[in-house]
Amino acid sequence: MALPTEIKQWITSQDGLENLKETTASLPAPGPNEVLVKINAISLNYRDTEVVMGLYNHHKTTGGPAPTLVPCSDMCGTIVTSNSPTWKEGDKVLSIFNQTHQKGQVKAVHMKSGLGLPLPGVLAEYRVFPDYGLVRKPEYLSDEEASTLPIAGLTAWMAINGMRPLGQAGGRGETVLIQGTGGVAVNGLLIAKASGAEVIITSSSDTKLEQANKLGADKTINYRTTTDWDKEVLKMTNDEGVDIIFENGGAQTLRKSFNCVSFGGLIDCIGYLSGKEDAPGDRLNTNVLALLRNVTLKGILNGPKERFEEMLAFYEEKKIKPVIDRVFGFAESKDALIYLFQGGHFGKVVIKVE
Repeated sequence: MALPTEIKQWITSQDGLENLKETTASLPAPGPNEVLVKINAISLNYRDTEVVMGLYNHHKTTGGPAPTLVPCSDMCGTIVTSNSPTWKEGDKVLSIFNQTHQKGQVKAVHMKSGLGLPLPGVLAEYRVFPDYGLVRKPEYLSDEEASTLPIAGLTAWMAINGMRPLGQAGGRGETVLIQGTGGVAVNGLLIAKASGAEVIITSSSDTKLEQANKLGADKTINYRTTTDWDKEVLKMTNDEGVDIIFENGGAQTLRKSFNCVSFGGLIDCIGYLSGKEDAPGDRLNTNVLALLRNVTLKGILNGPKERFEEMLAFYEEKKIKPVIDRVFGFAESKDALIYLFQGGHFGKVVIKVE
């Protein structure tokens, strides 16, 4: 197909969602062992809103952003030019968040290869990638569905399986507590149920809890009407607590997560939607809280390529279908990010590139 000489892209100066700008640039050209990808769909993450708002500054190892930056990290696209023996024209691919994180534990050096900060992201019509920075798209998924998996899907997978050896995914017979109904949470629900786990979901919306029930959630808690949701979790589990917690809230939720995790359980520190600084009040030290139930507290910073491919094989086997809340057009990218930031979505928000 004939390629354009000029492409559209969105850029940010990290000065607010309202200041995101659509602009044009020359079509990039791939070098040795690189490929040019026509981007078909982009899914949004809370991280993207933080980058655009200039608030993503707690990871010092990224080295900091450029003055202007193309945001966003998760895309599904089609290779249109390949200078690599790994890929051919027409291959459908997904991006990897930290491009150099291929296997094992993430290291500081990998943080400098993150798409959408510090590297230019994917909110564009075309982008060049190194051949190692992509994985193959599952054929049974649409481009929009597949685009949701690089961060939300893999983060959820690592929350359940990251402490287990590669190739030994688990979950059967375990109880998983998932906070909220965003992208990571809903993917976590889908993975946990497909793995044979029991799932408890919390939300402030009864409507969203009903949606979670339809996806297989075993039990639900409205944390707005049941403020002592940790006690409710213990009641639901006969005072045993849950084996794994998707700790997405942060400041307002972590203390209660410690209260309702099982002895020897795992608290996955994923997000901080309720704040980055602890609330005043109960200041019992984290060491004491961990000792009370012999708890493992684990930060989840996405995962390596090898675990992404492991997860995609599981999705393919179980034919898991990611949940998309809403699809925006490329020209509506600013509206899409504002919509995501408002927090009313269930599942993922996606931008379709025509």
